[in-house]
Amino acid sequence: MTYHYVILGAGRQGTAAAYDLVRWGEASRVILADMDLALAQAAADRVNRLTGLNLAEAQTVDVSDETALTAFLRGQDALLSAVPYRFNLGIARAAVAAGCHMADLGGNTDVVRAQLALHQSAVAAGVSLIPDCGLMPGLGNTLAVYALEQMEAPREVRIWVGGLPQRPRPPFNYLLTFNIRGLTNEYSGHAIYLRQGRITAVEALTEPEEIEFPQPVGRCQAFVTSGGTSTCPETFAGRLQVYEEKTVRYPGHLAQLQTMKDLGLLDPTPIQVGATLVAPRDVFEALMAPRITFPGDPDVVVLRVQCRGRHGAEEIEHTLDLMDFYDAETGLTAMERTTGFPAAMVVAMMARGQTPRGAVPLECAVPARPTVDGLRARGIRLTERVTITRSL
Repeated sequence: MTYHYVILGAGRQGTAAAYDLVRWGEASRVILADMDLALAQAAADRVNRLTGLNLAEAQTVDVSDETALTAFLRGQDALLSAVPYRFNLGIARAAVAAGCHMADLGGNTDVVRAQLALHQSAVAAGVSLIPDCGLMPGLGNTLAVYALEQMEAPREVRIWVGGLPQRPRPPFNYLLTFNIRGLTNEYSGHAIYLRQGRITAVEALTEPEEIEFPQPVGRCQAFVTSGGTSTCPETFAGRLQVYEEKTVRYPGHLAQLQTMKDLGLLDPTPIQVGATLVAPRDVFEALMAPRITFPGDPDVVVLRVQCRGRHGAEEIEHTLDLMDFYDAETGLTAMERTTGFPAAMVVAMMARGQTPRGAVPLECAVPARPTVDGLRARGIRLTERVTITRSL
């Protein structure tokens, strides 16, 4: 059986997801839809060239027009929203109305909660609606579920994740591999953690710690950012004592960010500058983006998931380490591969009937073992290590 897919947003992650669906998703057609038809056409041409097939096509659509989007989605099997998170609630309503399964890259838990409130409507429509399916939130949480499934009485989950340049350039030693608005969203607000079994809000850009990865990454710094845990702390409250996630950067980057935050440059509230109202965050994004954007520079993604608990008569620690690199053969970055590919896997699972109907959190809806198998089939390196910490 083959499927018709739609990718909303023909940027980096949308193109990677389209490539994945053409290669592994039993696709008969993949529509790359964007307001910019030229961008969508270039993405479709690239996917067709890389796969040697002619299954990707470009169309234009305005995702902010729910009526038009509903009509556009009718007759399609499943879609991925790879547009900014602020559009995802309207897209979810349109998907339910059209009877089309939907996943998205998410990134804002308030929006996710509003989408999950559509559960009964999605059930009635026979639709699977699963938000937050990118790298983090997304893949890291699915790998956490996989680790939890490997022990009888898990207690703690900790996740560290980051996209980094293979060859860091000063002064920021960072490489922007996705939309900068998503980056500033992570650096603002609070993370939601589970600590001592209780839901806990922790301020972004706090609690730094050192962490070591294999070369070529080496020693890094991890710190709190918002959004990564998504709904997992709520889902696992009562079962786990700890569920938390931190972002990984090269040493020194956090101090730079903290200075910018202290100056108010991450604040979205407009201020008066002469005769003009200006949002400091807009200024930060306009100044920072070109200083951390280096087309062609290779990147690397690191993701570590550590689960602790009891299994049989032993206390164990189950650690998953993922490291992925820019792929010179396809030109896909590690961030595109580790964000677009997992999201595409979810979309394909939906189309095949492997996910529950309704609006369901990723950690309750996406099968973990097939995700792990899918990563390895795609050449994404994932290692597992189980350590006995104590015999009972």
